[in-house]
Amino acid sequence: MPSGQGKAGAKDFAAAGSLYCKKYCEMIRPCCRNQHRGKIIRVKKRPYGMKKMKKIHLSEYFRNTAAKRWNEYLAAMEKYGKTDDFYPQKDPGAAEILQRVFAFSEFAAKICIRFPEIPDELIRSRDLFRPYEYGEYSQRISSALHSVRNEAELMSLLRRMRKREMLRIACRDIAGLAELSEITEELSAFADACTDGALSLLHRWLCEKYGIPADKKGKEQQMVVLGMGKLGAEELNFSSDIDLIFAYPETGETKKGPESISNTDFFMRLGRSLIKVLGSACADGIVFRVDMNLRPFGESGPLVLSFDAMENYYHEQGREWERYAWIKARVIAGDKKAGEELLKNLNPFVFRRYLDYGVFASLRDMKEKISREVLRKGMKNNIKLGAGGIREVEFFGQVFQLIRGGVMPELQHRSILPILEVLVRENYISPSVCRELRDAYIFLRSTEHRLQEYSDAQTHALPADNTGRKRLALSMGFQDWESYAAVLAQHRRNVHRHFSSLLEPEEEDRTQENDVISVCKEIWRHFSKAEDNPDLLPDMLNRAGFDEAEKIAGMLRSFAGDLSARGLSTEGRKRIDRLIPRLLEKIGKCEQPDIVLDRILNLISSIRRRTSYVSLLLENPATQAHLIRLAHASAWILTFLAGHPVLLDELLDPRTLYTPPDREELRGDIRRRMERCEPGDLEKQMDELRIFRQINVLRVAAADISDSMPLMRVSDYLSDIAETVLREVLDISWNHLVKRHGIPECRHENSCTDKGFVMIAYGKLGGLELGYGSDLDMVFLHAGTGGYTGGGEDSKIKTIDNATFFARLGQRVLHILSTHTGTGKLYEADMRLRPSGSSGILVSSIEGFRAYQMQKAWTWEKQALVRARPIAGDPGLAEYFKEIRKEILSEKREETKLRREIRDMRERMKKELLKTPADLFDLKQGEGGIVDIEFLVQYLVLLHARRHPEILTWTDNVRQIRSLQDTGIINEVHAYFLRKAYLIFRSAGHKLSLREKEALVSAEHFRELRIQVKKIWKQYMNS
Repeated sequence: MPSGQGKAGAKDFAAAGSLYCKKYCEMIRPCCRNQHRGKIIRVKKRPYGMKKMKKIHLSEYFRNTAAKRWNEYLAAMEKYGKTDDFYPQKDPGAAEILQRVFAFSEFAAKICIRFPEIPDELIRSRDLFRPYEYGEYSQRISSALHSVRNEAELMSLLRRMRKREMLRIACRDIAGLAELSEITEELSAFADACTDGALSLLHRWLCEKYGIPADKKGKEQQMVVLGMGKLGAEELNFSSDIDLIFAYPETGETKKGPESISNTDFFMRLGRSLIKVLGSACADGIVFRVDMNLRPFGESGPLVLSFDAMENYYHEQGREWERYAWIKARVIAGDKKAGEELLKNLNPFVFRRYLDYGVFASLRDMKEKISREVLRKGMKNNIKLGAGGIREVEFFGQVFQLIRGGVMPELQHRSILPILEVLVRENYISPSVCRELRDAYIFLRSTEHRLQEYSDAQTHALPADNTGRKRLALSMGFQDWESYAAVLAQHRRNVHRHFSSLLEPEEEDRTQENDVISVCKEIWRHFSKAEDNPDLLPDMLNRAGFDEAEKIAGMLRSFAGDLSARGLSTEGRKRIDRLIPRLLEKIGKCEQPDIVLDRILNLISSIRRRTSYVSLLLENPATQAHLIRLAHASAWILTFLAGHPVLLDELLDPRTLYTPPDREELRGDIRRRMERCEPGDLEKQMDELRIFRQINVLRVAAADISDSMPLMRVSDYLSDIAETVLREVLDISWNHLVKRHGIPECRHENSCTDKGFVMIAYGKLGGLELGYGSDLDMVFLHAGTGGYTGGGEDSKIKTIDNATFFARLGQRVLHILSTHTGTGKLYEADMRLRPSGSSGILVSSIEGFRAYQMQKAWTWEKQALVRARPIAGDPGLAEYFKEIRKEILSEKREETKLRREIRDMRERMKKELLKTPADLFDLKQGEGGIVDIEFLVQYLVLLHARRHPEILTWTDNVRQIRSLQDTGIINEVHAYFLRKAYLIFRSAGHKLSLREKEALVSAEHFRELRIQVKKIWKQYMNS
């Protein structure tokens, strides 16, 4: 290169400063400028050809600095000997990228000037312009380390590789050739590969000296390296420490070596060597600073522990902040299969198998420590630790992970941005909150990289000098510091506002205590501390809103005695002692405080040992209010909650509590729940099904007692829930049996389109009149041939005859429905309406069912068929069942005989089931009650279906009555009274069931309605 060419190049470069900056900003600004508008635009991964953006001029200082560095680089290239094959002539776009980077990264400029062969090779290989494939770092490092012979060579090689890869990553980031996620993933992948490659060599060399570490059975042992923090989350920043923890599977000693040592000693030496190779400073710098402080016992603890020792530590001594840290843990090197097993064993420590509201106090302590640290001098300009910084975004997501991660595996993701998306999808945060936190996080992390890429320093502090501020603003795509700082400030305000809203203490804790709550505390202290104050107690109870002082005192005395007798942890007792006065203060304002208190105390008693649920109530005043409202309205709901305390979480969100989902939403929800389960994990699937049913039944009940929906809608919702569950149960059962036995052969006039199996609902489910505690009356039918299941060529499948397959399918469905697990029972199934009743086979062929109904079925079985409908299984078979139902119900019948048989059956039912005193009316079995109306409707349907098949369209009584009116079988007046009486009786019985009372009312109730029903019955039944 001629000696003057460098100056000419510099002169041209300085003269083109405006154009150069314009093109640079064209490349990075599409991403940066839109982050604060809620948009993230993926920048094209090429160095030129971007759409034009607003022109930005570099100041003279930056032009001169970049020009100076460019001169130095050209001189270095001349010494390197690339004058004839210099890439600016070959690839001007690549040269332009380096020129841009020189303005914003002293680190990159120095690498290029000192080692000009590195950028030359990056450009020639085109590695500068493309993202690496998955696993490419591991392949590159493994290949490079193949010829390394000792520790010194290993250290030198890794540091040379670091220069190349960090220069490549810095250039791609600053030049806008890669998004933030790609940058952090590649930094993490590089750290993984360096650690794993170094560990592999060091392990081999140590084995040559001391032998192979082995367990007591002689199985070879390897160390496991766990990445924590940002490395574990694959979100490493440009100049980050790497947080590591070392472990090994089992104790033992080395074998087959010149000298034998214990496994502990071997892995201690290995760990120290790895830290030295990665983190020791030498002439070539470091690879990564290594931080081991997150290991058990911290700095004072052993460098490496066996799996057993580690598990014992965390399960016996692990603290909440360690749970917080282990959320991001990931196996990055060594025996990865063993490491995954360790993570699996520690998962219950990190993510509790229940909604962990007991962690609130610890999380609040962490939050307060963060807030106190923010107030320290120097934190204001720290984008990581300061108010509204990166740490606050991460804490926001991890709070939800610790509380809910055990029951929602989607929240066990290590990275923060996917966690925010899950929280939106599950309605824990709004889309706007997610958007603000996501955009702020991307903006803050991008700023973090620009700061660190300037000099490869581990800094999070915004520049204090004007030059540094101008450089940062330009590198982020802004024209000046003021415009950048305004966007940064808005992001930080958003983050800090959301962070501050987390774990807010109760209103009572933040305001001056009122008189009533003080009285309630004294009342509870009287019973919990046995501080006898009988003279003052009645007055205190009256002041708290309780008129029946003696009755209330008895409840509280019994409850306090029960707590003492059964024993509680100190923390659990403290939580209950804080909760009861707050509940008393709210309950005292109710219309029937004695009833509400009794129901609430029964609930607290049932969950007293599960103190995380006590914490849920303690931490959420709104939840207390919802609970008291439900307790006032329904004893059944409180009993339901006591039996399924996981549902208390539903009280947190009134948006979903009082708004049951429609059928499509139910199906979407149950599919998401099933996707959380490992295939074949029946226990987990059963738990998810039970929780799904319980949550949605609670939502229906809450909406029901709030009078926000009519009775028929309640029954529709409950029926939809049951049908959704049954479809899923059938799919689970089918998949299990097909996997074991293959697919059965089904053939029935091309009717079978799916499984050849159909579930028929009778009774209340068939009639869309399901109640909260209703059994499911069902019949199972199949269309299997007389052959065998088809296993194909899979030798593991054991074929069986089709009848056996379908019998087992029915048995498995019933097993899933009726088995008790820790989450309760799904449904009580009643199969007595199948052909031949309890003595008949469980699953009948559909032709056998038809023949039975045509030839052997009793009249009462035809009555039951009036309310039957297919709800799950093969669609083609379901249609065929409807044809059979229509055929059977449309048979010609002799009126007198039919009337006599139905009337006789009704009289037998009264004798067996009607045991009511004369002064009470049984809403269901009493004369003129629900069953009379049902029998009358069934009689009229069976009698007239042959001439009027349209009355078979519906299976529920209300619409059947309307069909009978539309066809002129009954007149409008009779139809009106039957519908009105039926709905009123059902509604009254429904409300009584919510209060856990029998369906009995005073004989004077509904007198006129009953008279009308009896008159209509007599007219049509001649009795």
